[in-house]
Amino acid sequence: MAESKYRTILEAKSGELEALKDKAIKDSWQPIYHIHPQYGLMNDPNGLVQLNGEYHVFYQWYPYGAMHGMKHWAHVKSTDLVTWERLPVALTPTEEYESHGAYSGGAIEKDGQGLLFYTGNVKYEDGSRSANQCIAMLNRDGSVEKYTNNPAVRGVPDGYTGHVRDPKVWKENDTYYMLLGAQRENETGALIVYESSDALQWSFKGEVKTSLPDFGYMWECPDYFKLDGKDVFVFSPQGIKADGHDFHNIYNVIYAVGTFDVESLTFEMEYYREIDKGFDFYAPQTFQDESGRRLLFAWIGNPDVDYPSDEYGWAHALTLPRELSLEENELVQKPVEELNKLRDQAVHFRGTLKNEEVIIDEATNNAYEINMTFREIEAKQFGLELFNSKEEELRLVFDTGKQEVRLDRSSFHHQYATEYGVVRSEKWTASDEVDVRVFVDKSIVEIYINGGKIVFTSRVFPKKDSKSAVNVFAEGAVDYRIDYYGMSRGISI
Repeated sequence: MAESKYRTILEAKSGELEALKDKAIKDSWQPIYHIHPQYGLMNDPNGLVQLNGEYHVFYQWYPYGAMHGMKHWAHVKSTDLVTWERLPVALTPTEEYESHGAYSGGAIEKDGQGLLFYTGNVKYEDGSRSANQCIAMLNRDGSVEKYTNNPAVRGVPDGYTGHVRDPKVWKENDTYYMLLGAQRENETGALIVYESSDALQWSFKGEVKTSLPDFGYMWECPDYFKLDGKDVFVFSPQGIKADGHDFHNIYNVIYAVGTFDVESLTFEMEYYREIDKGFDFYAPQTFQDESGRRLLFAWIGNPDVDYPSDEYGWAHALTLPRELSLEENELVQKPVEELNKLRDQAVHFRGTLKNEEVIIDEATNNAYEINMTFREIEAKQFGLELFNSKEEELRLVFDTGKQEVRLDRSSFHHQYATEYGVVRSEKWTASDEVDVRVFVDKSIVEIYINGGKIVFTSRVFPKKDSKSAVNVFAEGAVDYRIDYYGMSRGISI
């Protein structure tokens, strides 16, 4: 009989976890500077907070394989957002109010202590489900203990299904607010709010009123923050149909900018857009660090999709930390400057392309950063090829005719989720200069265009024995400048 996928880590057999780690660590697709699980399946980032100078990142984790089962909160910490230390599992779902997993949530700092908020997932034999909102304390020594009066919110309010989850908490004036993703009983998505005077005892306040009333069947992983004088909501609406350049993944993520009245729960939306245009980006979460930056991590992955690394018993990673800003209501994402610490000595490449393709370097270890600029653009198409070999390549194409930028992974031997397409694209206005910043980490690619105004986050699984060059190409003429850095390990093995 198959093992239940609702085992906790406390039920591991002798030697079982060591064997899982040994199997996963042999996979050359495992990254070296992105946060990822040693083994098992990772998904949403959780509980992001800086406490006493240390950054804490938690994430959803199922230890026993590359599948969604009994979710724990795994835990890493860092003093610099670059070098990550693995800590013991923070939350193991052992209580009745979390009988089927400690689901996602956020964190705040209160009185020098971290408060972690999460959803206790409960499923019943008849197939129904419910959700409890729970609290844990993050102590100064990095240990975590559950609140003795959990759950802080038992069950779901009237008018909603059991799909209520992923608490995001913030304080405004003297009141704490808890934002939750929800599904109405008519199976449409919504955001709901609870309020509290002490962050421990909560009462239902109501539903956020937006101009997106029927935008998908479930809104997951909500976030809310103020940025550059505006109010911003981020959430993951499930059930949105593809439209032009947008919403091509199985599930997608948007940000919405406007003005939010927390008393009336009315959000006057001015603008919304998909947050990342890549193949693999979901469930982002933000927090403000002690220097005042608004930082974002997201899950590099998608629900309900099988990945090539699954055969090694591990799955997924988190994005690099990104600093956020707004420019005319558009969210700009920039990798934090601390990442420069991982760089090896730079190699510089300069040249002009005229209807040709040029090999820049054979990046055989597939862990590097590229900063590049295209100038004097007189080309119909131009761009960059990563993981280039005789058989496969990841192709970033700037198309001046169509006024778009495309990321094409159609040539790879290891394909997945092809029912959602093998090309992603975004509107792009041709200009005299384009800057591109790329981070490659074994099977991860993060691409930031024009200072982070367009971002593609994707997984790519090159053949194990392929040589992997970096190429530039042009149909027409273009100058290029490239600074290439090898990258060192940032996450402990």
